[in-house]
Amino acid sequence: MCLKKIGFFLITFFLISCSGGDGSTQINTSNITNNQINESCVPFGQNTNRCSLTYDGIERFYLIYKPESLNDQEDIPVLFALHGYGSSAVIHKSYTGYEKLAEANNFLVIYPQGYKLESLLVNSSSHWNVGAWTIASDIDDIGFIDTIIDLVAYKEKINQDRIYSSGMSNGGFMSYHLACNLSRKIAAIASVTGSMSKETLASCAPNHPTSILQIHGLEDLVVPYDGFDGLGMESIEDVLIYWASLNGCNPEKLSAVIDYFNEKGSIDFINYESCNNNVDVKLIRIPSMDHTWPDLNNFNISASEEIWNFLSQFDLNGKINN
Repeated sequence: MCLKKIGFFLITFFLISCSGGDGSTQINTSNITNNQINESCVPFGQNTNRCSLTYDGIERFYLIYKPESLNDQEDIPVLFALHGYGSSAVIHKSYTGYEKLAEANNFLVIYPQGYKLESLLVNSSSHWNVGAWTIASDIDDIGFIDTIIDLVAYKEKINQDRIYSSGMSNGGFMSYHLACNLSRKIAAIASVTGSMSKETLASCAPNHPTSILQIHGLEDLVVPYDGFDGLGMESIEDVLIYWASLNGCNPEKLSAVIDYFNEKGSIDFINYESCNNNVDVKLIRIPSMDHTWPDLNNFNISASEEIWNFLSQFDLNGKINN
């Protein structure tokens, strides 16, 4: 998924890094019904479509997985899955394994494709515009994701209070960016090996308490646990403290260490609880993990399972009362 060695120059550093409520949502269908946005979807593998559209004058696309076992009698939750820097929707789909979870739990998975980034300092096949090392970008990714939500809501019977975002690395940064800047539609988010940029932190203004899950390794050199001030990356602890404060949580964190008594090592589980609307702020910290997506074969947990099990507890109004 991601290369593990860090190059000498900061440009190389990122080019190798990431291959690898307050009421119901208001869906805007005017652009769609007036044909201001033309979308074309074609089959792309089992139960998956590749949907192309022109947004902000740029040709873009996303993949959408619709479970074969879908229960059309229920409003369907939606999970966005955002790839890392320099990676793709196809690659992210290949290793997350969300399809199996979607079949078992009746939700849609959307894999958007980031756009290329070209500047004097950085060139990449794909990125999400979150500030920091992508500061030269003028791509409107918030509007792009917002438009995808409207398009999917027009076609499918989705649960507009249960739209979630998850992501790897730059996709994790973008998930935080959505939680801050598209909170009227995003219920909760999860980040794997991502963080918040200083620009996201400065612009952050969610209109409801938001549950946050962060999964991170202490051996991560691409997005260091302690942050990277030179590239505008906040430390993971500062990110968690920020959201705990924003959500009105008890500032005293609860920590537990689980030792699995095998060669894969232990895992730290850290929670901020007693938050407004019963949301949760949680960190899964893996001492032996670098910049990768953890699975059961390597780190005793599946990031994909942890993400769905966490996010599915919440909607725009906080903890779901089942």
